[in-house]
Amino acid sequence: MATESASSDMGTGLALAFAAVAAVGAGFMLVGASQQAMAWGFALAMAAATLSVVAVHVYDA
Repeated sequence: MATESASSDMGTGLALAFAAVAAVGAGFMLVGASQQAMAWGFALAMAAATLSVVAVHVYDA
């Protein structure tokens, strides 16, 4: 019987990567030259934040 289990830090790594992308999107929200650029920054931040939460739940970090 195998009693060993393999663990991965994939969820944590993906969560941190998407959090960094969300921070970049938030930066675009703050310093965007136009409202359209700010809106795309918000969209990027929200999408990356969502993917960050999904990565944590999928990989059980």
